[in-house]
Amino acid sequence: MERKAASGRRSPESRQLTANSSEKNIGGGHEPSLFVFRNHQQTIEGTLRPMPDKKHILNSIAAVAKHLGRAPSRAEFISRSGISLHFVLQSFPSWSQAIRAAGLRPYTLNVRVEDRALLEDWGKTARRNRAILRNRARLPRHIYRRQGKYNPCTLAKRFGGWSSVPSAFRNFAKGKREWADVLALLPAPAARAPVAKDARSRPNEGSPSSITPKPLQHAPLKGRATYGNPTNFLGLRHEPVNEQGVVLLFGMLAKDLGYTIEAVQKGFPDCEAMRQVAPERWQRVNIEFEFESRNFRDHGHPASGCDAIVCWRHNWDECPENIEVVELSSVIQSLGNSED
Repeated sequence: MERKAASGRRSPESRQLTANSSEKNIGGGHEPSLFVFRNHQQTIEGTLRPMPDKKHILNSIAAVAKHLGRAPSRAEFISRSGISLHFVLQSFPSWSQAIRAAGLRPYTLNVRVEDRALLEDWGKTARRNRAILRNRARLPRHIYRRQGKYNPCTLAKRFGGWSSVPSAFRNFAKGKREWADVLALLPAPAARAPVAKDARSRPNEGSPSSITPKPLQHAPLKGRATYGNPTNFLGLRHEPVNEQGVVLLFGMLAKDLGYTIEAVQKGFPDCEAMRQVAPERWQRVNIEFEFESRNFRDHGHPASGCDAIVCWRHNWDECPENIEVVELSSVIQSLGNSED
């Protein structure tokens, strides 16, 4: 009995050795999974893990680089390894120094990536997530951010918005057999009603000008509430017009987006949540709610204290790469299209 009790009181050093040994022998000597290094942080509430040291950070950089086929950017490393920049900078003077210590050349974002490379990577990521595309009109931005090689903001800027990427991919992949399975997952392009030639050339009936009149807009009544555009989405009759509406809508969609809400508070950050990052592994994230993403900048929030911005409209092109942006207007549009 005493021997059994003594075996249960293992020292921290022996537990660390066992943890390292199990990582090296995952799958009977096969290559460890990309998420093995997540075990070195507090990934599940109440479970304390050893903090990543210099060796673990370098191994994680190598694992992510092997997955991407190049050196990861700072945001890619954080999202894929689960190791925060705080721990990296405890072991290295800068992110570039950490990359060089791993034997890699820093990934330069200033190099323009060809459209073909962007669309091919989007197509490969969509193929790996075919189950999601069967229920949605397009690949969610946060899924591509975690699994794709490039920043989703790059694709959004290049092709006229994230919602336009599937259309750009369709034009790129048209007639190419290797992409037929991905094209089959995308919704058919909306047919545009033909307009008669004489209707385009003549002015509207009863109008003194050939210029199409603007929609009629009435003056607001004093002392009466105003509402967003009608949407009727899951019982929400109108689109949000402020941050409170964003909070409500996120609460309605949190489960669909893969989040479980732990706490909501008045101070920064607004919300503490958990999300699944690997089989049987969850990670804590700090969320700030904003009506528009650039309000985060206008409110003077520090970039280091937030993992994700949940907003109605994403209009902050200079958003730091280490902050994920969840644009709810795009989310409900994709969910609405999938129900049609």
